[in-house]
Amino acid sequence: MKLLIVNNLSSGFRDGAIYDFMRAFAQDGDEICMRCTNGCTDLADFLRDAEDFDAVVAAGGDGTVATAAYLLAETGIPLLPFPAGTANLLAMNLASPAEPHALAKLMRESLLMDFDIGEIELANGAHFGFTMIAGAGYDATIMQGAESTKKLLGPMAYFTSAFVNPTPQFSKITLDIDGEHVETQGVGVLVVNFSKLQFDISLIHENKPRDGVFDVVVMNTHDAVGLIPALLSCMLDRTGEFPARPGSLEVYRGSEVTVHADPPLAVQYDGEVTNTTTPFTARMLPEAARFVVSEECLKLYDEESAEPLLLD
Repeated sequence: MKLLIVNNLSSGFRDGAIYDFMRAFAQDGDEICMRCTNGCTDLADFLRDAEDFDAVVAAGGDGTVATAAYLLAETGIPLLPFPAGTANLLAMNLASPAEPHALAKLMRESLLMDFDIGEIELANGAHFGFTMIAGAGYDATIMQGAESTKKLLGPMAYFTSAFVNPTPQFSKITLDIDGEHVETQGVGVLVVNFSKLQFDISLIHENKPRDGVFDVVVMNTHDAVGLIPALLSCMLDRTGEFPARPGSLEVYRGSEVTVHADPPLAVQYDGEVTNTTTPFTARMLPEAARFVVSEECLKLYDEESAEPLLLD
């Protein structure tokens, strides 16, 4: 088997787990090519010849995996998300193991499933891909505040950042969703593909990253305290049996959404702070990413869609 590994050295805790994966995976006749970046080298350079490999392994955080998935979108090239970041929310949503030997076995078994991903266009014209959530406002403020402490505190850095930012910017928000115009207000907007966050909290009731549409969530409150009832309902909905969400969360659905805010709100995608503000546009790319997944993932999202990886 011929693997291409793109390894983000600046992600997570740099514990060397990707090297354990390589040792566990390698068998007679295999070829493993690793290309490393500290954030300076563009992943597009690393993936220029991805079609020459049987599969790609993206070792890093959610932003690294999202970039790789976007660059490989609609190519049919299998991608294994290797959770080497701080939160690793995509791996959690895919029910993937975190242990290198288990991931090596997953790669060898090569069960595949196609998932939706999003494309975000920023106000400066730049385009990026996201697998989880793109957003503006309070979530971007939390991501920015967590940057300096992620390596020390891990996922708790996001909660610490939220605690020290209790009064986020309140704005008038305009949404254009598949041609429909919506005027509302609040402290943020989330464009959701996969919905589960840290500690298995589900932002929306149903997690449907293969239905071709986003869930667009407006945090319709004046401050962080107003989001507490919503957070409690999300925590209660871990089993999928508590569908109600309080009025502080407005939920819309669509395949393309443009977000304006007055005053403008900071923008992030999959935990990556963009240093830009609204407006932004998010577009759905239906089932554009082909991920290597676990059997548990197949059961979660439609077992019949799995197909074996065919090797020459």
